[in-house]
Amino acid sequence: METTKPHHHHLRFHLPHAHLSAVFGGDWFALKAEAFARFFGTPLFLVSQTIIVAVWIGINMIGWTKFDVYPFILLNLAFSLQAAYAAPLILLAQTRQADRDKAHSEADAEHREFLAKVSAERQEAMAKQTEQLVELMRQNTELTQLTKNLSERIEVLTTELHAKVSAGSKS
Repeated sequence: METTKPHHHHLRFHLPHAHLSAVFGGDWFALKAEAFARFFGTPLFLVSQTIIVAVWIGINMIGWTKFDVYPFILLNLAFSLQAAYAAPLILLAQTRQADRDKAHSEADAEHREFLAKVSAERQEAMAKQTEQLVELMRQNTELTQLTKNLSERIEVLTTELHAKVSAGSKS
């Protein structure tokens, strides 16, 4: 009966790099910061921001309210504040993503090396088994030839024995 190897997790080569999975760490703030940084590049964010800016300008231009009249200094300050927080978060996310990509690339390379090693070991084992099979076939051929020679020798001796017995019984 063939023994089976224990099942290994398919991402076992990535486990040493698991600490890089959360870009800003693993606590509540880190998870929210990463989610916020990722949200900046989404169509939802861009459309929402465009709508808010259009409404902001529209309300102030029409005259419904005058909390930020032209040249919209409060709006510019809001954009500056947003940029002051967004840029470092996005840069940090990019840096950590590059670290994760590098770690995953190294884990993938390690996995490919492992597969190459296993493949080489299997090829070596197959070559050894092939050599053993060739040797067994050679030995089998020798034994078959020996059996044939012995059978022929037995047949000759049997024929001679029958001839002597027949000659002895006739005399």
